[in-house]
Amino acid sequence: LEFRRVLFRSRRVRAEVKMLLKLNRITLAELLERADTDDVVAKLKVVSVLESLPGVGKVRARRTMAELEIADNRRLRGVGANQRAALLEAFGEQ
Repeated sequence: LEFRRVLFRSRRVRAEVKMLLKLNRITLAELLERADTDDVVAKLKVVSVLESLPGVGKVRARRTMAELEIADNRRLRGVGANQRAALLEAFGEQ
């Protein structure tokens, strides 16, 4: 029962974070910073984060990830410093 509660909390937090991105309430830079300290946010997939940005769809998100050589299954925690910088350059001022 406890496991389920944690699982649902994690899903809710990730959904809320993506909605905040979509509504421009937080920036990609703020989210990447939060991923350093928040395990739930750190487990978000990069592609789903990019798709949550205003004006970025599935095609642009995947194309940019391919250009930046970020694997489709990469999570925020696994993004290195150079890839973070490249993501912020591509999507920083959404």
